Order: sequence, then C-alpha cells, then structure tokens
Amino acid sequence: MIALVAAIGIALIAFILTDAFETVVLPRRVPRSFRLGRAYFVTTWRPWRAIAHKLHGKRREYFLSIYGPLSVFGLLAVWAAGLVFGFALIDLAISWARPGPDGAHGLWMNLYLSGTTFFTLGPGDVVAHTMLGRVVMVLESGTGFGFLAVVIGYLPVIYGAFARREVSIVLLDARAGSPPTATELLRRHSGARGLDALELLFHEWERWSADLLESHISYPVVAYFRSQHDNQSWLAALTAILDSTAIVVAGVDGACARQAKLTFAMARHAVVDLTQTFHATPRMPTVDRLPPADLEQLRKSLAEVGLNFRADPASDAKIAELRAMYEPYLTALSTQFFSTLPPWVHPHEVRENWRTSAWERISQGTRSSAADVADAHSD
Repeated sequence: MIALVAAIGIALIAFILTDAFETVVLPRRVPRSFRLGRAYFVTTWRPWRAIAHKLHGKRREYFLSIYGPLSVFGLLAVWAAGLVFGFALIDLAISWARPGPDGAHGLWMNLYLSGTTFFTLGPGDVVAHTMLGRVVMVLESGTGFGFLAVVIGYLPVIYGAFARREVSIVLLDARAGSPPTATELLRRHSGARGLDALELLFHEWERWSADLLESHISYPVVAYFRSQHDNQSWLAALTAILDSTAIVVAGVDGACARQAKLTFAMARHAVVDLTQTFHATPRMPTVDRLPPADLEQLRKSLAEVGLNFRADPASDAKIAELRAMYEPYLTALSTQFFSTLPPWVHPHEVRENWRTSAWERISQGTRSSAADVADAHSD
C-alpha cells in the first residue's frame, strides 16, 4: 500500500511536469492523443461557449474575451494543484512508513506540508522527521521555485504573441474595413501604384500567417484571446486575406499573382494546421459565402475602380476550386472559436473603427434628432 501511494504520487508529478514542459517549453505540436492541457481547454471551453450562446451583442463578446486570460491562470492552478497533491502522496507514504514524533501522517496534514513547501512559505509548524522526507521537501521547494519562474516567463510570451498578431489586424482596418472583406481590400488598392502596395501587403501577410501558425501551435491558448474590437478577429483577417488572394489568383488582370499564390499557400497552411491542432472537423459552410449574385456584385465593384476580375468559366472554376481548399477549415475554426466569418462583399456601407467614436455617435444622434424636429415644424 505504501509503495502504491508513493508510485501514484511520483507518476502524477512526472505527468504534470511533462505536460507543463510540452505546453510552455517545447515549441512544436505534441502527437500524444491525451494531454492534460488540451483536456483542460476542451473541458472548460465547451460550457463557456454554451453560456455565450445565450448572450447577445457586446455582452457575448465581453464574456468570450474573458476566457483566454482566465484559462491561462486556471491551467497554472491545475498544474500547481496536481504537483502539490503528488508530493503530498509521497509525504503520506513516507509518514506511514516512518511516522514522526507527533504521529501525524494523515492526508490533510501532508497536503498542508506539501502546499507550504511548494509555495516556499515554510511556517515550520509541520516538518519532515526523516532524511528521506527532508530530501522530498528540498525537491518540492525547487519544483515550486521553478514553477514560479515558468509562470513569470509564460505570460510575457503569450501576450507578446498576442500583441504581434493584433498589430497587423488593427492596420487592416483602414485597408479592408471592419470586418475586413476581400472586395474592400482590393478596391482600396486600385489606382496609381495600388497594385504595388497590394503586393507589399500580401508579402506582409504571408509573414503574418507564418507567425500566426508558429505562435498558435506553440501556444494554442493565444487563439482564444479576442481582439480589441468586436468586429475584428484574427480569423476574420485571415479569411479576408485568403479570399483576396484567391480572387487575384483566379483572374485579376495585372495583379501580383505570384505573391498572391505564396500568401495563399501560407495562409491556407495556417488554417489547415490550426484545424488539426484544435481537433476541429472541416466541413463546408451551411450557407454559400459567395453565391452567384454576390460574385457578380464583386466583379462590378472591382470594375468600378479599374480592376478586371475575369468573368469566364475558367475563372469561375478556379475561384470555386480555391475556396474548396480553405473554406471547410475556416468553418471549423469559426465554430470552434465562436467567431463569425466576414462576407465577401459588405451588404452595407463600410464603417472603419478609426472613423467611429462615442462622441461622433452622440453627435450624429443629436443632429438626427434636430433634423427630425425641424421637419416636424416645417410640416
């Protein structure tokens, strides 16, 4: 019995430390089918998302935005609790084998001893009375100190990856609207030297997609962090880039087709690997994101600014082929993260975030009220 309790404690400690190493230190996907970190996110995210389904508007987005940061601290707490319990089992086995002068060897007493040792409190009211017990206390103190270092180092890395991701998303506001769409992005890069700027933009987003893939596979929790504005998200931005490059590759005359192909390949690579990382099942959208009427409207919008998106069977077949390569994965990620995919064409006038403020909304409301009063008097 004593050996079994000690073995369980050692196995639990090894399991927790391995999971923490793979989550924080190891910069690659782990092929094991079961991981504590993944099980933790699956177990906590599903009920959180179910509650969010019952909320609406800004309350829903705010509730969803809490999960990412809160889940980080929750996972750290689960690791700490597992390590404390594992060392408590070892202390329990030692106290059973050679009880101290006070005869205290219960589980609760050993949990208290383990907790004070792990968090380096050291009040001294409960101590080990054997050499083996003292060795275990030293090892646990070192583990607790190392755990604190992991926490200090883990948070800046996560928030650094989040900040890098968000900078480009914010910059996309003036280039493609909010939420961003392929039509707006291409329209705003027409005219003199517009295609040169578009090629540079595609190049930057090729690197952004690579950084997204690396950071979100190494630290999957970053994917749960929401953007600052409700109408922006990393998934919406990635969708707009894939849509835009697909249009250029399918048949926009005079555009930067080579860079568009490279950016499309990298962005698709990102969505495919992220779908695998989060074990989301790819499936076609239930509603066609680009029905024939929207495709025709897209061509007209681009033609108005001098961009010719060819209207022929070969171009239509190519855009359909490219969409089939990434839209099932986007749909899976959209469901996973409760994030809405942007349309190909805005159904209404685009309102960028940089043009809006609380003062402007109030002012517009005041002007509208004044106009209504004036119309009433004129009648």
